[in-house]
Amino acid sequence: MQDQKEAPIVMKLAQNRKALNERIGVEQSFDLGFRTVYILGSEVNVYYVTGLVETPIIVDIMRQLFELNEGTEEEDTVSSRIKNDIPHQQVETSSDMNQCITQLLSGLIVLFVEGETDAFIVDVRTYPGRTPEEPDTEKVIRGSRDGFTENIIENTALTRRRIRDERLRHEILQVGERSKTDVCISYIKDVADPGLVDLIKSEIKNIDIDGLSMADKTVEEFLVQQGSNPFPLVRYTERPDVASAHLFEGHVIIMVDTSPSVIITPTTYFHHVQHAEEFRQAPAVGTFVRWVRFFGIFSSIFVLPLWMLFVMQPDLLPESLAFIGPNEETSIPIIIQILLADLGLEMLRIAAIHTPTPLSTAMGLIAAVLIGQIAIDVGMFVPEVILYVAVAAIGSYSTPSYELSVANKMARVLFVILVAVFGIKGLMIGFLGFILLLAHTKSLNTPYLWPFLPFNAKAALQIIFRLSMPSLKVRPSVVHPQNNQRQK
Repeated sequence: MQDQKEAPIVMKLAQNRKALNERIGVEQSFDLGFRTVYILGSEVNVYYVTGLVETPIIVDIMRQLFELNEGTEEEDTVSSRIKNDIPHQQVETSSDMNQCITQLLSGLIVLFVEGETDAFIVDVRTYPGRTPEEPDTEKVIRGSRDGFTENIIENTALTRRRIRDERLRHEILQVGERSKTDVCISYIKDVADPGLVDLIKSEIKNIDIDGLSMADKTVEEFLVQQGSNPFPLVRYTERPDVASAHLFEGHVIIMVDTSPSVIITPTTYFHHVQHAEEFRQAPAVGTFVRWVRFFGIFSSIFVLPLWMLFVMQPDLLPESLAFIGPNEETSIPIIIQILLADLGLEMLRIAAIHTPTPLSTAMGLIAAVLIGQIAIDVGMFVPEVILYVAVAAIGSYSTPSYELSVANKMARVLFVILVAVFGIKGLMIGFLGFILLLAHTKSLNTPYLWPFLPFNAKAALQIIFRLSMPSLKVRPSVVHPQNNQRQK
């Protein structure tokens, strides 16, 4: 982002008013409030954004300003009285008009005093938003019910509540030439890798764009430069406990104002298959849940290609599994049936997102019962196609990361097409390309298939099994933590 040249504040309020009217349209935009008051005989101009500051706060500030005229001594100046007597937790001064405008549009109150080249900035902003509630996509049976919101101040507070460590850092930057969106980089100073922190800071500071309308997603695309790779290179979460757990491990968290999701960096493929529910249950139960989830992810990728292969080459099946395969003949090739059914489920998912909640259940029943059954009755689909497409869809929905489930679905479609064209060779080629793509992928210089490539036995054991917390004495080496010990 290009830095603006410093614009000094002048001593004449008339010139400052003219500059503000020209630059931000104080007299044109109805939500930009302006009030003139007189303190100790000097004129003071007060500016604020009505939608970002509550009316009682503005009234209280005005009352406090008027009270400054009472009980004053001759040597008192307007600046000294405002600086010392305004009872708010954060009152700063600035001589740069650009900074004042940025702070004003961020929800702070700015006061200009006649004859002074420094303006006062009072932080009393109150961003509109909702209260913290459990995220819809990361629900747990037991555990906290709070979640991140669109307010970056609340999000840092939710994290600070769980990590009361003096070494926790929340560094804020502003990105976007026009939006000037607040972006917070969170990490534990003596745990996170300084090189990783510096790299993320450098990448965010180098973002040169007019605004972050899509908030965290735009930051991610500048940060990791994903290109055509469909697999997610960062992990999103809306749960403060998940974000805090990653901070303890040595990860760096990126929060973007107006977004309820925070970015966890760096991440591997296996970070996207973990869920908070596994750590809210006993280790044995968590391991069972994790294995069921692994089976669902495997099914979402390979069930359809394998079934397609057995349909094309039934001689690969042992006699005990000879029942696999369609028993009916249809005029539509199996590959077309699979692609149509898969496309139909994807359309159904998209329609459910854009359908009001009371109607989405009815729409799902209509699609599943009427359309699916009628398609079978008229001979468009064989029943097994519906069965295995549904199994693959359930596996996709059991994947904790939405981004990973979509990437796996794209890989599944490619596998089905390769099998239809090349048979078993196509499946092997597709699987080899799948592994090579993941092995070649890196997220902020972190191997995507760690701890299996490169192999780390202890870390791999933690992926396969949900181990108890007392047994986790060291932090993951993949993030290169400064302090490797979690427990003495």
